[in-house]
Amino acid sequence: MTDKVLFDVQGHVATITLNRPEKLNAATPEMSKAIVAAAEECNRNDQIRCVIVTGAGPKSFCAGSDIAELDTYATPWDFRNRADYCDAIHRLLKPSIAAVNGYAFGGGLETALSCDIRIASKNARFAAPEIKLGWIGGGGMAAFLSKSIGLSNTALMLMTGDPIDAEKALSWGLISELVEQEELMPRARAIAETIASRAPIAAETAKLNLRAACSMPLEKAMEYERDLQTICFATADAAEGRAAFKEKRAPVFQRR
Repeated sequence: MTDKVLFDVQGHVATITLNRPEKLNAATPEMSKAIVAAAEECNRNDQIRCVIVTGAGPKSFCAGSDIAELDTYATPWDFRNRADYCDAIHRLLKPSIAAVNGYAFGGGLETALSCDIRIASKNARFAAPEIKLGWIGGGGMAAFLSKSIGLSNTALMLMTGDPIDAEKALSWGLISELVEQEELMPRARAIAETIASRAPIAAETAKLNLRAACSMPLEKAMEYERDLQTICFATADAAEGRAAFKEKRAPVFQRR
């Protein structure tokens, strides 16, 4: 691990914080490896039920990969096969929330898009600026953006590289909520704790179901959803939920 990526667990909520504010939280190869390690710990640890991803400081969520570090890869193939922080966040099994403060550019935008829920402070800015440097995003930029904001808006962002502000991001559906900067982490924490209070297997299954719905034909997605529902219904937590409803008490879920 590195002090440039902070990993904290409180209760059932883990927080991954990119901690390089003097460089707008631009990710280095070392930071990428630390994010991969943190994400893998979230997947292993059954006590973690929701993950918040954010950036340190008031100016930036993540400005993407540190451009100055890209020439350290010996070949384009080494670059292709690098440990990728966006992929690590996308592979999280637990529900995830991006708390976006300031710049979410390039890989930072892809990191936010890799989370299930995105909220932002009013100073947030979003961009896919790679085209200005001669390449395109490689962490799911086009796929994630087009599902969030539509083809025309995606084309505008990808082909100009120009940023959009938080108000436009909200109107386009890129983010779910817009809050004052001082409210960002408390609001992210509140959402995370609400999710963590739900049945963990059901929450993880809901994440699987959502991804399937985005990639499967309708009939297959509905069939898959019914199978996932049946699996959840057979868990001890589902039995606890039914018992708690009958007994008019709060359920106690154990991830079983």
